[in-house]
Amino acid sequence: MQATMMGLVKEHRGPGASLKEVPVPTCGADEVLIQVKATSICGTDVHIYKWDAWADKTVLTPNVFGHEFAGIVAQVGERVTGVGIGDHVSAEGHMVCGTCKACRTGNAHVCKNTKSFGITAPGCFAEYAVVKASNIIQNDPALPFEIACLQDPLGNAVQTVLSGDIVGKTVAIIGVGPIGLLAIKVAKACGAGAVYAVDINPNRLQMALDMGADDVVNALETSTSQALRAFTDGEGIEVVLEMSGSPKAIVDGFEAAANAGRVSLLGIPTNEVSIDVTNHIIFKGLKVEGITGRRMYQTWYQIKGLLNQKRIDLASVITHRFTLDQYEEAFQLMASGQCGKIVFIH
Repeated sequence: MQATMMGLVKEHRGPGASLKEVPVPTCGADEVLIQVKATSICGTDVHIYKWDAWADKTVLTPNVFGHEFAGIVAQVGERVTGVGIGDHVSAEGHMVCGTCKACRTGNAHVCKNTKSFGITAPGCFAEYAVVKASNIIQNDPALPFEIACLQDPLGNAVQTVLSGDIVGKTVAIIGVGPIGLLAIKVAKACGAGAVYAVDINPNRLQMALDMGADDVVNALETSTSQALRAFTDGEGIEVVLEMSGSPKAIVDGFEAAANAGRVSLLGIPTNEVSIDVTNHIIFKGLKVEGITGRRMYQTWYQIKGLLNQKRIDLASVITHRFTLDQYEEAFQLMASGQCGKIVFIH
C-alpha cells in the first residue's frame, strides 16, 4: 500500500484549495524525494489560489501546488549522484528538456518545453515532494529552513536587478510585494545609487523604507512618473524594475524611465497593456528585459554568493509564519498585502 501525506491541493478549476490526504510521491530513477521543512507563498500561488485568467490557462489540476521550499533529502533514485540522504536542499522549479535550442545555448530558463514545479507538475505544499536530481540546490545545514525556502523568490529579484548594469544608477522598484522588497536589498547590496519604491499600499511602502529604500511614492496619491522624475532633476530613472504586473504601473514605469535607461519586467499582467512604443521605448533608446524565473544556474550561484557572504539579510522580509492547516488565513493575508513574506513551517 502506498504511503500517504497531507497536501494542499488545487482540486477544482476555481477559487480556493483543499488540504487533504494524498499519496507520497514516488521517487524515480533520476529524482530525489524531499521531506519538506518550510515553504513560502509566492504571488503566483495567490494567482492559483484566487484562480484568475492566467491560472485558468496555465495551471494543471488536480495538483499539489507551491514551489518555494527547503527540506531534507529522504530518498534518492538509483541513477542519482551528487545528492545524498540527509542533505539540506532546495530546488530550481523549472524542469527543462535540456535539448532544445534555448537549453543548449545557455537560456534554459526560457525552454519551450518547461514543466513548472507546483504549477504544471506536483509541488511542495505537502509533507514530501519529488524533484529532478539535476534541479537540486544544496543548502548549508546552518541556513535556517525558513530562510533557505526564500531562495526561489530571491532569485527572481536577483535576475531582475542584475539583468543589466546597476552600479551607481538610480533605480525604481514598482510594486514592493515580497519580491520587490527583496529587490531593494539586492540592489543596495550590488551597488545601486538611489533606490525608490512605488506602490499603492502604505504598509508595503513603510516596509520598503525599512528595507533601505531612499524614498517612496504612493501611486494612489501622486503621479508615479512625475514623482520619480522630480527625484532625478527631471532626468528620469536609469533602471526601472516593474514587479506589480499592473497595466497602469507598467505604463508609468516606461514614462518614468530615463533616455538610454533599462526597464526590466517581472510582474505578470492579467490583461493586455497598451504602451506608446514610439515615444517611450524607441525614441528613448530603452533596453527592455523580460524576466522569468532564474537563469539556470547562474542566478543560483549569485544567490549563494550574496547569502554566504552575508551581503543581504532575509530575516526581516518574513513577517508571518503559519502551519499548512492555516492556509486560508495565510492566503487571505497575502492577498491583502498587509505582510512581507509568509512562510509555512512544516
